[in-house]
Amino acid sequence: MDDTIPANNATPGANPQSESPESDEQLMLDFAAGQSDAFTTLFLRYKQPLFGFFRRRLADAAQAEELTQETFIAILRSAPRYQPSARFRTFLYAIALRILRAHRRKAAFRATFFGEQPASREPASHSDPVTDLIMREAMGRLDRIDREVLMLREFEELTYAEIAEVLALPINTVRSRLFRARTALHDLLGAPAPSRPSTASAAEVRA
Repeated sequence: MDDTIPANNATPGANPQSESPESDEQLMLDFAAGQSDAFTTLFLRYKQPLFGFFRRRLADAAQAEELTQETFIAILRSAPRYQPSARFRTFLYAIALRILRAHRRKAAFRATFFGEQPASREPASHSDPVTDLIMREAMGRLDRIDREVLMLREFEELTYAEIAEVLALPINTVRSRLFRARTALHDLLGAPAPSRPSTASAAEVRA
């Protein structure tokens, strides 16, 4: 990942370990108020998770890096309008998902009108090539929304409530789609399907 976006203007001699880390939301507010080092901290916290978000959905690592940079630029531009009504990472992944969808629309347009073949959009892994191929094919056969719910939960580790906000879905729909995606993936991979939970507890929603 390229680290070129932020320029760290933190106060010289400051000890970052001397205080508790600021929340993402406070850092975003600090940046909106003119503290550029606050954005540097956010960038360092999320550059790898955000790159992973795109890399798991795109075959081209360079394209994943480009969309990561584009997302951080969008965050920069939206800072003056930021309101901490939701967790920052929900805000971040919602923007990332919009950018990913715009990229896919452009890729589909190029494929239709210029004959370019869109690259695979299934998650990249660090396993052996055979396992990677099997997983890509299995994920590619899932319903598009089910797949996105599964990936946001398993890879980005978003809560049910965060996934619901990012995808604009009711929490119960998120739960049912996640169960359906896990069951379908297990079936496709030839593993026993998970058992359906009987009810949703408050802890599950926050998990």
